[in-house]
Amino acid sequence: MAGDARTTSAVDDPGGRMTDPNDWAAPGGADDGPRWGERVAPESAPLPPRADWTPPAKPGLVPLRPLTFGEILGASFQVFRRNPRTTFGTALLAQVVVAIVTAGAVGAATFAAFDRIESARPSDLETVTSGAVALILLSALVPAALSLVVSSVLQGLFVLETSRQIRGERLRLGGLLALARGRIGALIGWSALVALATIVALAVVAAIVTLGVVIGTGPSIGIGIGAGLLAGLGATALGVWLTVRLCLVPSTLMLERTTLRTAVARSWSLVRGDFWRTFGIVALVFVMIQVAAQVVATPFSILFALLGGTLAPTGDTLDPTSLVVTGIGYLLTILVTSVVTAIGSVVQAASVGLVYVDRRMRLEGLDLELARSMDERASDPTGLDPFRTPSDAHDHAGASPR
Repeated sequence: MAGDARTTSAVDDPGGRMTDPNDWAAPGGADDGPRWGERVAPESAPLPPRADWTPPAKPGLVPLRPLTFGEILGASFQVFRRNPRTTFGTALLAQVVVAIVTAGAVGAATFAAFDRIESARPSDLETVTSGAVALILLSALVPAALSLVVSSVLQGLFVLETSRQIRGERLRLGGLLALARGRIGALIGWSALVALATIVALAVVAAIVTLGVVIGTGPSIGIGIGAGLLAGLGATALGVWLTVRLCLVPSTLMLERTTLRTAVARSWSLVRGDFWRTFGIVALVFVMIQVAAQVVATPFSILFALLGGTLAPTGDTLDPTSLVVTGIGYLLTILVTSVVTAIGSVVQAASVGLVYVDRRMRLEGLDLELARSMDERASDPTGLDPFRTPSDAHDHAGASPR
């Protein structure tokens, strides 16, 4: 009948409420929670943390996850502080060796050049003077080449040290040299290519300015100089762009042990999509090092210049006391600059190495490989280096970053 009719989807419970077989309850019950329009107070207690969640592991220098800008900068200085004997000691020794070789080569060449000029006959004086100047200039190439080789080797060694500190290890110089065996030549070759490209760019800009001055007349001289300045600015911008895009070549050469051509392609693909962040890290570290070197060295230069002027008020630069003070000031300035430069070389190489690791974490899951290698290291100390683990890294070059 009509009064006893029931729908097929609802039944009466003993409490007189309409319920649904799917456990739906109509609002309005006394014990069914808030009523329509009733204000609900927010819960004050926070949600408990998940029991199965743990923070990323940090076995060494940095946590095994993609890194922030500040973590990269901070960890770059930690590389120096965690193993100063290997990092700072090696860099300072290299700076001292370069300084001694530079002073010896240029000093010997200069002494020989002046000796030839003094012993030359008046008719040959012009020719001998030109040859002496050329000899001095050529002697400057020796320390320049040595500095190129030393800086390349140091960069490779400090990249290796950074990778080991990420895994919680610290190696001595002998261990780093053993790891770098077979890679130093490729690294020096890359540095030589960069130096050659820089020299060619400077020569092109200088040739443009020279042609504008020599060939031009009147206003065209100004046009030539202006064209040279524009070419210089363009070359600088192009050089900065290429430097950032290829800054990971040394890290790839040392850690993945690839060929030079493959390392160039890898650096290009890893930096893609993160150019400005990479540029910010590289540029900031470079500016910090240069500013620190100037701040530390300038007071010494000013102090000893004032002392020299006080001890030789008449301007007699050949006064023995003035010469001694000037020489001591020069040596102390070189020593302080070498210390700052040694620290800077460690920080700069470490920052680029950390950028490389961060990019591979974001694009290729290197953090997972590192964590797995840390778990397996106890049972298999000779396991495969996670930085060289065969993977589809090249296929992931265009993957979306994390």
